[in-house]
Order: sequence, then C-alpha cells, then structure tokens
Amino acid sequence: MNVSDVIISQLEKEGVRWIFGVPGEENIDFLEAVERSSIEFIVAKHEQTAAMMAGMVGKLSGTVGVCLSTLGPGATNMLTGVANATADAFPLIAISGQTHTNKMHQEAHQYIDLVSLFKPVTKKSETIREPETAQEIVQSAIQTAKAEKPGAVFLELPENVAELEVTRMAEDRPPIQATVQADDHTIQSVVEQINKAERPLVLVGNGVIRDHAHQEMITFAEAFQAPVVETFMGKGAVQWSHPLHVMSVGMKGEDIVDQALLHADLIVTVGYDYIEYPPAKWNKKATPIVHIHHDSPAIDKHYPVVATIMGSLKQNLKRIGLITDQNKKNIDETFKQTRQAIRSEWEQAQHNQSYPLTPSKILYELRDALPEDGIVISDVGAHKLWLGRMFPVHQPHTCFISNGLATMGTALPQAIGAQLVHPSRPIVAVCGDGGFQMNVQELETAVRLQLPIIIMVWRDGGYGLIEWEQYTKHHHAHHISFQNPDLIDLAHAYGLEALRIDKALDLKPMLLQAIKMKKPVLIDCPVQYQIEGKE
Repeated sequence: MNVSDVIISQLEKEGVRWIFGVPGEENIDFLEAVERSSIEFIVAKHEQTAAMMAGMVGKLSGTVGVCLSTLGPGATNMLTGVANATADAFPLIAISGQTHTNKMHQEAHQYIDLVSLFKPVTKKSETIREPETAQEIVQSAIQTAKAEKPGAVFLELPENVAELEVTRMAEDRPPIQATVQADDHTIQSVVEQINKAERPLVLVGNGVIRDHAHQEMITFAEAFQAPVVETFMGKGAVQWSHPLHVMSVGMKGEDIVDQALLHADLIVTVGYDYIEYPPAKWNKKATPIVHIHHDSPAIDKHYPVVATIMGSLKQNLKRIGLITDQNKKNIDETFKQTRQAIRSEWEQAQHNQSYPLTPSKILYELRDALPEDGIVISDVGAHKLWLGRMFPVHQPHTCFISNGLATMGTALPQAIGAQLVHPSRPIVAVCGDGGFQMNVQELETAVRLQLPIIIMVWRDGGYGLIEWEQYTKHHHAHHISFQNPDLIDLAHAYGLEALRIDKALDLKPMLLQAIKMKKPVLIDCPVQYQIEGKE
C-alpha cells in the first residue's frame, strides 16, 4: 500500500462514503487510491463548494466529511469552505495536494505555505511527510475533527509522498476520552442558583444539538419551568410547539425576544457558543449567567458567569433533572406574552396575499408544505434573519443557519450534501438572489447526481441585509442593487425544473408540486422586505 491507499483505508474504516473535490495534477495518485476503494469521489464545480458539501455530510452523518483540492489556487479556493466548517462546528477533513517536497520553497510554481495558511481556520493543520506517519496522522485528524467542539482539520499531501510505499503500519490510536460529568457539588450549586432566581430564562445554543441532548434539555427546562430561547444555530433543540419555547434570538435591532432576555434575572446558557450571537447583543444589562457547556465560558463583560458546569451536556442535564426540586414556579407573564406575540404574528402570515411576497408568508407556506423531518438550509442574507426568527422547527438537525462565519453561497452546496445523507427526505435550500449566484454553478452537480433538492431563490435584486443595515445607520442605501438573469431560463440551462411564483396563492401548491417531482427544482420567489425608513 502506498500513502494514498493508507489514507483512504483509514477514511473507509471511519465510514466515509464520499469525497468532494476538484481533480488536479498533484492529487492524481490520491484519486487513483479513491478509485480502488469503496468511497465515491464527487466532482464539484469549485473547491469552496466541495468543502461546504463535505461539511454538511460530516454534520449529518456522524462521521467526518472529506474534501480534496490541488495545490495553490485550488487550496485557496477551498479555504473559505474550510473556515465555514470550523466556525459552524462541522467535522471536516480537508486534503490538498502539494508540490514535490524538494520544491516547497517560495519561488516554486503554484507553491504556497498551505499549513500556515489553513492554521487559523482549522483545529489542526499539518503535512504528511513520512510514509510511516500517514496512518497515525489521519487517525488523529479524524479524532480531532469530531471531538467537541467539532471543526476542520487540514492535511497537506506532497505529490511525491502520495505515491511512496508504506512498509510499517502503526497501532490504531485509542479513542479520546472526553470529560463526561461534573462533580456533585458543582451540580448542586447550579441548581441552587437557578432556584434562587425569580425569572430564570434558558438560552439554548448549537451545542445541545451537537450532543444530541435535546430530550435532556426539555426535561431540564420543565424541571425549573424555565422558558427557553434558542439561538439561530440552536433551532430544533426544543420543538416550536412546546409551551416553554419562547422563540429565537438573533434578529437585527430590538426584537421582542430581546425584551424577554432583558426581563430575566438569571440566564442559563446551555450549549451556547460565543460565535453564535455575541452577549453584547442579547445581555446588555449584564444579567448573571449560569454556563452549562463542554468547555469554559468566554471572558466578556456582558457574560458575567456566576456558576459553571463543564462536560457532557447530555449527562449533566440528566443529573440536574434528577436532583431538582419539582416545586415548579409559575411562568412569568412577560415570557408568556413574548411567546404569544410571535405566534400571533406567525398565524397572521397565512392570510397575507400581498405580492411580491412577504418573508413571513413564504416561511408559513414552506413550513406547511414540508413534513416535520424535512430539512431547511438557509443561505446568508436578509432572509436568514426572518427564517431564524420565525420558522418553526419540530426536530433537531432539520434547520441549518450559518451564523458562525455566515458565508454567503452555502445553502446550495450544503443541500447537496444533506440530500446524499438523507436521500428520502425533502431538502430545501433557502437562498437570496445574491448568495445563490455566488455558487450557482453547483446546479450542475445537483442535476448530474439527480438529487431532488429544492432551491428557493428569494428575489429582490439586491443585497437586502446590507440595505437594511444602511437604512438603520445612515437612513439611505447605495451600492446594493444588481441585475438578475431570468432564473427560470438559468435553471433550464442547467437541466433543472423551474417554477415561478406569480401570486401569493401559487406558493403552497408549487412547493407541494416541487416536493412531488423528486428531481432538482428551482423556485423563483419574488420577495419584498419591509425596511423602516424606506419609501
């Protein structure tokens, strides 16, 4: 076996089914090893989107996603997708070919110090130089990528090393033993802090979903009768219909959910990552914090921690529930009113027949058309804020909103990855017309693989989120408009089915039609955002 074969064999052992990438001269030997294996290589149209597809596969499959590029510009193209995986906690192995080891200097053709380039956006970045180290490096990379907090690992593979024979195989690395439970004293002190509070509120983050601790989270909230607010990346940790669910936080400006956070006298963060939504946005009064997560809390004046539990969320939440006094408090009226206000706004959306469509109307009909296990993946733009704030989610791992790096152009490639993992479930990429066209080329990949993804393009002819920000700060907007191609013609050119919404009554029937088609479909969906101060 050569080095490439060893790498592939370790990925097979891990359960990897796909590698996404773009072939290049320096990864030819690696591709030969893929061809000899059970792993399918999926050709992407760009290295950035290959990383985005792979990241979503890692998120949904329980193993790592894997992407491949060649050296130089291939690797720099891949960089943004890799950074996105780390910021959004997707387990990913990114592999790049590299020039011959004796040419790895500044003046060599297409040479860049890739290990240094990828180091700031990965959990680990290293070169495979010696054949005998390949097995251990790949095993370590897999463990590192999957360990809490998940993220990307970068491996550089020089072209001459890729073809070298491996004469000695190492022993398998033992699994990483994570901290599982906090001690009894720590658990008891947190329970006492929460019991002392008159208006405790729980802020749930992405860590609860990563740890598959949603049921324990619900039991925990019920034990204290503490209302629950989710971050955008925490959506699905508590089902929307639960009476303690007080919607999501993350909207621009002063939203009603922010008022609920201001009303709390103790905020219990569970699985919350600082990158999801900075405390300065949601804790302006510096309300005391109880921090429950795998790792230590961030140091921030808006995050004043009075008690901490570190370790497995699933185990620690379960233990708290077992010792909690079940003398339940009444839910504060302010929290009830917050929940009811947003639910009333949601119910009213169904009756809105204006055109172009309102964001809430689109989301209402989308939720009504999709089964509870249907997966919605949001791109980044103004639509993301509406989806994050209002879209009801009934199950974990069914709504993905990039709020870490918040990269435009993610939804289409991530939908491709999601559909591969869940071939029988409807997958919808919700895109603005700006983000959609940043990676529009992957329509060809969806058609080639015959993946029945639905791409909803919210068309307003501009960068709506930036327009919103400009009006908020300067009371006017500029440099945000652009021309769209005819999206129906564009979709047909790539071989997709395409539907255009011409009136509000068309929306739900066309969504149901798209789901039934069982093939890639683009829906052109004109939208009108209401921006304060804009005539």
